[in-house]
Amino acid sequence: MSKVWFYRSLELVFCGVLAGCAGTGSGGGPVYRCEHGIAFTVKFADNTAVLLGARTPSGSSGVGDQDVLLRDAGGQGAQQAFYSNPRMRAEFGLGASGREAVLRYPLLPLVARCMRD
Repeated sequence: MSKVWFYRSLELVFCGVLAGCAGTGSGGGPVYRCEHGIAFTVKFADNTAVLLGARTPSGSSGVGDQDVLLRDAGGQGAQQAFYSNPRMRAEFGLGASGREAVLRYPLLPLVARCMRD
């Protein structure tokens, strides 16, 4: 094997290890526990919310599952923020404490109320 192929292979392995590290763990964001056995972490950045592990009980759920939702209109005040994609809508900052959220799956239809840990 030539040196070029050796270094190229080493580079690919290193990139794979880095990608694996980025996709594991709790996601680093707040953890929400919901009705119907749904639990997820969320990261907010640039008018998006990335939900990790937010699958319905009928689907497989794991840390590698992720949904990217875009900011929507809606909510009252600066505390509430709504995000959606074709599969789900997430409403954050609800309740008196702002620790509640709602996940809406319009295709099922299913609504799950959640609480941030």
